[in-house]
Amino acid sequence: MLTALGNRARAWVAGPSPWSNVYGLARTLVALGTGGTLAFSDTTTLFRPVAGIPEAPVCEGIRAASFFCVLPSGWLEVARWAAVLLLLVVASGWRPRVTGLVHWWVAVSMPWSASLTDGGDQIAAILALLMLPLALTDDRRWHWDTPRESTGNDEAKRLIARSAWVMLRLQVAGIYFHASVGKFKVTEWVDGTALYYWLLDPSVGAPDWLAGVMLPVLSSPVVALLTWSVLLLELGLALGPLLNPSLRRVLLPLGISFHLGIAVFHGLISFVLVMCGALILLLRPFDELFRFEGLRAWVRHMRTPPVPTATPSLEPVAVQVASVPPTDGA
Repeated sequence: MLTALGNRARAWVAGPSPWSNVYGLARTLVALGTGGTLAFSDTTTLFRPVAGIPEAPVCEGIRAASFFCVLPSGWLEVARWAAVLLLLVVASGWRPRVTGLVHWWVAVSMPWSASLTDGGDQIAAILALLMLPLALTDDRRWHWDTPRESTGNDEAKRLIARSAWVMLRLQVAGIYFHASVGKFKVTEWVDGTALYYWLLDPSVGAPDWLAGVMLPVLSSPVVALLTWSVLLLELGLALGPLLNPSLRRVLLPLGISFHLGIAVFHGLISFVLVMCGALILLLRPFDELFRFEGLRAWVRHMRTPPVPTATPSLEPVAVQVASVPPTDGA
């Protein structure tokens, strides 16, 4: 029995390469989510005194190792833009083995030191940590490159990377399971009116023009079906890894559309980028590479210099008049 288990484990490790552009795209989206929060939020907004946190950034205990605490006092704005630049390098996909640790350091520094963060910042820090084993064992130059074939001497690295995939999927599935089941004890989610309150809330709801458009729907019995569909979708996403591949291919665009709706109605763009990366890690098989032929063709077209067209010459043209021989009647 142990021999059979060992053979199955060896076959599992020797399967398709776990280092593909699937985790690369997810990594890019997560980095852009954190980078967007830092780029489009003022320093005085992210790092401001609040109840229970009299000083910001928070640099006590282990938080002293935060990216936003290593520079001298008064350099917080410099640290913010330096973090944005580093996250852009991470998002580019260059040298995952080098930038993986940088990604986690900057991502975890947000919930450590910033006083105004959301769930997306915390999820980004967790995902960056769980992607570290993948990044540190990835010896490609770009995380967009084609996965390298197994050499037969990389079993340990493959075991580490594949185990990281398992942990990532368990973590993301747990997030969606908690998001769904945790709503069951809230009266408004159970009776089907939660979306009415969430989408029409003046502080976190939809913008006025969109709220006006949605008001007839949210004021009708249809709101209950819409509210309960959120619970069912989140539960389905949590169970996604247990479903067959055809169902996962349906769930992935549904989940992404759901989060794009959150971006439209609530304006949480950075959160949506992080969660779209999480969905890719959860539902996309790591050996089903993304094909970017259309994007690559567009880039090649943009890089190709235009072919110069011939312009008419402005030089005078000599016109040669053919002589006509005289006729007999001349």
